[in-house]
Amino acid sequence: MDFRQLELFLAVLDCSSVTHAAEKVNLTPGAVSLQLHNLASELHTDLFVRAGKRLVPTPSALRLAEQARLVMAQMRQIQHEFESDPNNDRRPFHLAAGGTALGHQLGRPLRLLRKHYPNITLDITVAPTEEMVAGLHARRFDLAVISLPYPDDGLDVMPLFEEELVIIKPSPRRVSGRRIDSIEPEELVGVPFLLYPKRSNMRSMIDGFLREFGVTPRVIMEADDTEAIKRLVETGFGYSMLPVKALTGGSRFYHLYRVKGRRLCRTQALAMARTENRRALTDSIARFLRDTMTSAK
Repeated sequence: MDFRQLELFLAVLDCSSVTHAAEKVNLTPGAVSLQLHNLASELHTDLFVRAGKRLVPTPSALRLAEQARLVMAQMRQIQHEFESDPNNDRRPFHLAAGGTALGHQLGRPLRLLRKHYPNITLDITVAPTEEMVAGLHARRFDLAVISLPYPDDGLDVMPLFEEELVIIKPSPRRVSGRRIDSIEPEELVGVPFLLYPKRSNMRSMIDGFLREFGVTPRVIMEADDTEAIKRLVETGFGYSMLPVKALTGGSRFYHLYRVKGRRLCRTQALAMARTENRRALTDSIARFLRDTMTSAK
């Protein structure tokens, strides 16, 4: 017994005729009759008796109809729950992003997103790229703002824009403005660094960049949080490399530098699990955020 058999059974019950039911469901009368015969055989009972040109349901058919209508209602509820139309999708939407992106880049896009999709429940998780990718694969997240390059071929990615990482050096006096000076690679040899954890994608990018100049950073402290690293640099603990977007505005107790003649940039991108069964809402929100964020740039 399957869903389609119950659907055809109820159509015949409502029409009191195989022919009329067949027209209603766009099948031939023979196909409907075969499904009714198979259903009756599986249930070991007669479902209809003929009275002239009409089919009259048996008591067994009436009992089956009560349960079949409940099953049909549950099936419709399931279909509605997992509706592919983004305008009708009411399931919670899980977005993940890094702290810098959330604090400095996603404010306006998220405000516009909530206005454009007023009926969705938006859950936001702050995590590093490697945890976001794991969450996408496990389907804990629908969409994530990750940093590239990242070695993973199980994702569909929408690049957004590049963001530069610069060296910050503690200053004993308050510094204002947005000036970024140059620094020679040899000036970084042996100085203390506060960096992201070694397991993180950002740390791999920074280590690889410094390695190109023969510099192995002397790491005295690791932290996941960009704001925490920034504050520790300001207190004089050591140097670091952080996204320039997190360093703009106001005054601070550190100087900004680029390695002379070189830049380290990461690409911010929207990422989704590559699957044939992805929610239409995921693609719709991804396009909305991409258009909003790139237009702002």
